[in-house]
Amino acid sequence: MSDNIRTVEHATCTFCGCVCDDMDLTVDMDAKRITKAKNACTLGRAWFAEHTIEDRPFALIDGKAATTEEAVEAAAQILVAARLPIIYGLSDTTCEAQRQAVAICDLMHGNIDTTTSVCHGPSGIAFQGVGESTATLGEIKNRADLVIYWGGNPAESHPRHFTRYAVTPKGRYVPNGRKDRYVVLVDVRRTPSAPVADLFIQIKPGHDFELLWALRAFVKGRKVDPNLAERTGVSLATMEDLVKRMKSCRYGVLFFGMGLTMTRGRHFNSGAVLALATDLNEFTHFVAKPVRGHGNVTGADNVVSWQTGYPFGVNFSRGYPRFNPGEYTTVDLLARGEADAAMIIASDPASNFPRPAIEHMKRIPVIALDTKPTDTTQLAKVAFTTSTYGINTSGTVYRMDDVPITLRPAFESPYPSDEEVLIAIKNRVRELLTKKRTRFPNLKVA
Repeated sequence: MSDNIRTVEHATCTFCGCVCDDMDLTVDMDAKRITKAKNACTLGRAWFAEHTIEDRPFALIDGKAATTEEAVEAAAQILVAARLPIIYGLSDTTCEAQRQAVAICDLMHGNIDTTTSVCHGPSGIAFQGVGESTATLGEIKNRADLVIYWGGNPAESHPRHFTRYAVTPKGRYVPNGRKDRYVVLVDVRRTPSAPVADLFIQIKPGHDFELLWALRAFVKGRKVDPNLAERTGVSLATMEDLVKRMKSCRYGVLFFGMGLTMTRGRHFNSGAVLALATDLNEFTHFVAKPVRGHGNVTGADNVVSWQTGYPFGVNFSRGYPRFNPGEYTTVDLLARGEADAAMIIASDPASNFPRPAIEHMKRIPVIALDTKPTDTTQLAKVAFTTSTYGINTSGTVYRMDDVPITLRPAFESPYPSDEEVLIAIKNRVRELLTKKRTRFPNLKVA
């Protein structure tokens, strides 16, 4: 091992939405590698250990090596020539980069969307319609004595959610940690998270809304159709027992995941969870929180919301922001063949979008910003190699509970950050639009 060793205390892991900021990293500065990540979970250790600085071109244009400056020019020309350019991704980069992406979209009168539209988009819609009784993870750690996970598997997706925030840690008002908490897990099957629960409730797939509405009825003292037990797979006695526990706890929390938002019912399911938490506040203190996946997907929601008024799927084609999921979300725009250029930032839709959307991406010029080769960078006309946020790049990210955290990078990268590339593209786009406006004074451009 090299003698040139650096220690970075209180570093942040940006792998998942927990955004744990208590990492102590040991860095081999000669090899540009993180050799140890104290406090990290299995996913976090892999995230840090697998990060290396590979010798790759700064950019590719039509598959050929290019400089960042050449790629910026090519990307700007593509965007200016497009009638409906779309920007997608943003969940694995800093808030500072996300702001620049919104600015570019505004300039271009384009369409901007984040990965929220394919995960917790229904929750964003529900927040607008129902509202949210919310809290930070720190408050939950210190106060919650009833913890309910619905439609999620944190043991595999967010390993430290149990140990750092909600189940086992000792808190101010739960001094004995796990012994002071009752944990419930609701899911369509037993997962590795099930052994953590005191009560596992197995629900029939696609019947979350019916069960949630029945729980709301019990909370309000209403009668429930006995046939509902057969449809949901949950007995009325189990429902009544759960409601009693919810009404009698000191502080309860409902954590819900994509098993709720991406199944039958979608935003109605999310709305039902939020409404249930609101109902319970007549008897005790109850909050509801979505468990977010990507490291800064919550930041993407916040940045796009404060810049446009909407969390995702925002269209600027009329010169002002409009929001309509299903019309302005990226999967739909691509599948219908409406977008004629795309800029993908820190995301890989070519590996997971529906086939019609991917096929259309292959027919249009794509600009990609990523730290590594992906299916999307391989089909891109212009591909930028950028540095990794949190490891090489500082900035701001939002934890899943909307708490902003400043990143402490471990070592520098020779590649530019997403923010630097996007600022350069924005400035060049503005110059090209100004020239177009000078040449065609009657043409309406930003």
